[in-house]
Amino acid sequence: MTEPAGTRLVIGLGNPLMGDDGIGLAALERLAASGAVPRGVELVDGGTWGMNLLHRIESADAVILLDAIQAGTAPGTVVELEGDAVPRRLAHKLSPHQIDLAEVLAIAALRGALPPRLIALGIEPGVVEMSSRLSPAVEAALPRLLERVIERLAEPDPSRPALAAS
Repeated sequence: MTEPAGTRLVIGLGNPLMGDDGIGLAALERLAASGAVPRGVELVDGGTWGMNLLHRIESADAVILLDAIQAGTAPGTVVELEGDAVPRRLAHKLSPHQIDLAEVLAIAALRGALPPRLIALGIEPGVVEMSSRLSPAVEAALPRLLERVIERLAEPDPSRPALAAS
């Protein structure tokens, strides 16, 4: 199998002290421990970095954002957004980090530097309050979220021609 080319980032977002708001960082940690991350993919603990992520996002060919995403579905539902839907939906504040992240993506767009592939993967949170634990529904959904991340990382970049097998 040919691995997708280009700079690819997986950025975990969230606050692990606010229950399900820590989904992105919990997923990033488990992804790192899984050994399933393809070569050339950089895992970034974005925490609540906000504007500090601008340069990293602008210089990437593909970005997967991992976060708690409030989409009005049942807690524990895996939510996936892609392309224009990511910044457009972020304007509707899907997670507590998205005010900063929406600004970062808006600035990157104004500068013509949004990555060609922008994906947000997350889980509908159930409990966002002071706690260092994920709710049972979110904890149960983490394996499916990680599965989707690995599947998305394995996809070829549609903007690049496929390499001929030798």
